[in-house]
This record gives sequence, C-alpha cells and structure tokens, in this order.
Amino acid sequence: MAIEVSVRRLPPGTNGAYAQGLARAFAGALIFALPLLMTMEMWWLGFHIVPGRLFLFVAVNFAILVGLSRFGGFEPTMTIGEDVLDALAAYGVGIVSAGVILSLFGVLHWGMPLDEWAGKIAIQSIPGSFGAMLARKQLGSGESEKEERHALRSQGHAAELFLMLVGGLFLAFNVAPTEELMVISYTMAPGHALALIAASLLLLHALVYSVGFAGQHDPHKRGILASFLIYTIPGYGIALLVSLYVLWTFGRADGTDLAGISSAAIVLGLPASIGAAIARLVV
Repeated sequence: MAIEVSVRRLPPGTNGAYAQGLARAFAGALIFALPLLMTMEMWWLGFHIVPGRLFLFVAVNFAILVGLSRFGGFEPTMTIGEDVLDALAAYGVGIVSAGVILSLFGVLHWGMPLDEWAGKIAIQSIPGSFGAMLARKQLGSGESEKEERHALRSQGHAAELFLMLVGGLFLAFNVAPTEELMVISYTMAPGHALALIAASLLLLHALVYSVGFAGQHDPHKRGILASFLIYTIPGYGIALLVSLYVLWTFGRADGTDLAGISSAAIVLGLPASIGAAIARLVV
C-alpha cells in the first residue's frame, strides 16, 4: 500500500514561508558543507590562509550568491535589494552552521585565538552558504507560477556561463584543499596533462548535451560544432580560471613555477568542468 505524504506549502511572501525557506536553508547548508566540515585540510586552511585572500574570496562568493538569488533563493525575488538580503541570509546560515558543527567536533574551542575562530568559520561558511542559497530549488516542494517565471532568468548565454562558473567554483572548492591534488599534478607527465584536458572537454560537452540530464541543451538547435564553440570551450575556460583563482586563494600556487601551477590547474579543471556541466541540475 502506497503512503502519500503531503507537504504544506505556505503562500510566498509571508513570514511563515520565509521561515520555512530558512529551515530548508539550514538543511541545504549541512548537505553541501558537511564533507568539508569533516576535512582536516579545511581546518588547517582556516588557520593558515592569507587574510586578504580570504576576505577577497568571501567578497567574490557574496557577489555570486547575489547572482544565484536571481535563479533560486529563499523566495522568488523582484529586485537587487531582495537578492542582497537573500545573500546575507545565506551567509548567515553558512556562518551559524559552520560555527555550530565545528564546535560540536571540538575543532573550535574557547581557548582558541579569535582570528583562528574567524578564519575557520569564514572559510567553512562558503560551501554552507551555497547550500543555503540552493535549498529552495533542491529541497522545495514544487514551483509556483511566480517561481517558474523567475526560472526564465537562467535562460540565455550569459546566464549559462554564470551558472557554469558557480558549478565549477563549488566542485573546485571541494577538491582544492586536499594534498592529493598537488601529488597528482606533480606526478603527471605532459601526455597525462593533454589527455586530462581532452577528457575534461569531452565530459563537459557530453554532460551538457548528451546524457539527458535535466536542463541540458539540445545540440541540434545550433549544431554540435557551434555548441562546442559557444558553450563547451568557454565553459572549460571558466573552469580553468576558477581553478587558478582557487589555487591562488588557498596558497597552492605560492612558490610553484609556471609548469607546476599549470599542471595543478589542469588537474583541478577536471572536477571544475564537471561542476560547470552539472550546474543546471542544481540551480
């Protein structure tokens, strides 16, 4: 016998609906951030990261959250001001979630210097804020007509490239703190690097156009070659730029020659490309 569960959907724009969205945001923050909250490299990164780079990364992430709010925040928004408020709320959820979980794990304690508290919470709040912002799309109970109209904002070439940036940044952020990334980049031969570039391009194109994921494009509308040039090549370029930025932010490029940085960016470009390709599934 099938059991149906009915989820009460509150009217958009009410305090109850916003509170419901905020509760989903905390759930989304935990789903997105928990693996990194339990990663030792992230604990150390919050202590050793250059403060100026962390501040810049937080600012960049906030700007991205404002953009994401246009496609799927706590509630459908009409103005940039509402998007900024959504982004602030998402960051607040990320900060609270990170602080509570890290305290429960004993990673944060009262004898710790204030700057270490701030660094660890700031770096860990970033994936949590992503999850909080995307919680309505991923954990919501359906879309109203107003929400469907707002979903049309994600149509168009510029919106597609922005979503690729978001997906690439999130997956690159998850991989970049690990030591294995640098080990792989040091042990790769030039032939491996070329093969990895080809594989990244192939996966990016296939995941966007070929395997039937939700929100993917029909390559026959533009032609396969045109689609490859318009979306796949720029998407991979975005993935590489995101990879270089994350490597610089985390200090992975410090003291490394150009060949080493390029190799690390190519390695990180693989998960960044996959993130760029599947961004439509999440946003």
